Amino acid sequence: MRNATVGVQRLIARLRPDPGHRSAAAVTFQRRSISIGRTIRAGSIGRPSLSGERLVTATAVALVAVAMVLSNIGANVASGSTGNTNGPGIEPRIALGGAVSGLANAPQGGIDDRVAGEGSVTGVDGAIQADNSLGLGSADQAPIDGPFGSDGTLLKPVSVDTTVADGAELLRTYRVRSGDTLTGIAAKFHVTMMTVWWANSLTNKDTLKIGQLLTIPPVNGLVITVGTTDTLESLAARYHSDPADIIDVNGLTDPVLVVGQTLTIPGARSAQIPAPKPAPTPAKRTVVHSSGGGGTTRPPAQYTGGRFLWPVPGGYISQYFHYGHYAIDIAADMGTPVLAAASGTVIFAGWKDNGGGYQVWLAHGSGLYTTYNHMSSISVGRGQSVARGQRVGRVGMTGNATGPHCHFEVWIGPVWDGGVRVNPLNYF
Repeated sequence: MRNATVGVQRLIARLRPDPGHRSAAAVTFQRRSISIGRTIRAGSIGRPSLSGERLVTATAVALVAVAMVLSNIGANVASGSTGNTNGPGIEPRIALGGAVSGLANAPQGGIDDRVAGEGSVTGVDGAIQADNSLGLGSADQAPIDGPFGSDGTLLKPVSVDTTVADGAELLRTYRVRSGDTLTGIAAKFHVTMMTVWWANSLTNKDTLKIGQLLTIPPVNGLVITVGTTDTLESLAARYHSDPADIIDVNGLTDPVLVVGQTLTIPGARSAQIPAPKPAPTPAKRTVVHSSGGGGTTRPPAQYTGGRFLWPVPGGYISQYFHYGHYAIDIAADMGTPVLAAASGTVIFAGWKDNGGGYQVWLAHGSGLYTTYNHMSSISVGRGQSVARGQRVGRVGMTGNATGPHCHFEVWIGPVWDGGVRVNPLNYF
C-alpha cells in the first residue's frame, strides 16, 4: 500500500504545471478552465467550481483510496501476532530431533540424521532402503573402534613408543684408578672377577690401565647381545639359566626378544682365562755373578726350609688365588723390599715380556719354585744362592699392573715347563 501512495504522489508531481515552463496546451487548458468557471458563475448553478489543479489533486486522492481498498480484499488477518515463536501462527517448526511440526500430514518421527545398522534411513516415511549388497552396515556388524573421545570427537594420533626394554641401563661403568686390581674391582661391585673379565673381553688380568673404563654387570654372569636366531628359551638352554631369571634381572616386560637387545644372563659362564704358554728352559746352565754373590743354577735336591716367610713385609693380599688367577697379589708401597720366601737358587732374574715386568724365579729343591713379579728393581742375579728372608728386589708395578704390588707364585715342577701353580697360602 505504501508503494501505491508513492506512485500517486509521483503522478501528481508530473501532472502539476510548472509556473515557469508552461506549454501552449497548458495555457490553453487554463484559459478554457477560466472561461468555464466564468460561465458557471454567470449561470444558475450555485455551487463553487473547482480549478484544474484542485481537480487533479482530488482525482489522485480518489485513486489512492481505490488502491487501498483493492489491496485489502481477500487478506487473512490473524487473531494474534504472527512471525513470533510465542504467537498462535501456523508456521511450520523443526523440532530438536528433526521432526516437522505444524504441517498437515507431516512425519512425526522426525528426520533422523543417522543411518541405521541395516543400512536404511530412519525417520522418513517411504525412505529408500540402502543397497546392502556390498555387506555394508549389516545387522551383526561390530561397532567401529577408533581414537574417539566420550563425546565422539576424533582424537589426534600420538607417537608410539618403540623403545625396547633391555639390560643395557643396568650395566655400570668403573674407571680404573691407581692401585686397582681386577679382583679388587669385582669385590667393590659384589661380582666375581671372571664376570668383569667376560664383560670387558679382557685377555690378561694384568692389562688394566689407569683411566680405563670397565663395564660391570649387575649380577654374576655373561653380558650378551641378542642375535637373529636367539629366543629367550634358546638363550636359557645355551647358558643353563632360567628364563624367568633372565626376565627378572633385565627388567623385561615382553618375553619376545628383539635383535640387538643387551641382556645379562645370570649364572652363565664363558671361556676361562687361558694358561700362559711355558717358555722353554735353557738347556745350558751358566754361572751368573751379581752383587749378592755367585753360584750355579742347579736347584737344591731337597726342600727343607719349612714354612715360607711372608715375602713383602707389611703387605696385604689384594687378590687371592682362584681360577684364572693362580697366585696371590700382595699390595704394598712402592719400593718396599721383596724377600725370598725360602732359601734357594736364582734361576731367572730380569725382565720378561709376559706381563710380570721385572721378576725373579727361585728354585727351592724337591721340585718347588717361587716367582716374584712386577718389581721396580732386582737385587740378585741368575745362578745366585739366596737365603730365606734375603732381599731379591723391591715392590713396583712394572709390566701389566694397575698398582704397586708383588705377584707371588708357587710352582710344583719346572716353571713354564710342565709345572703347575698351586695356592701359595698352603705354604705359610
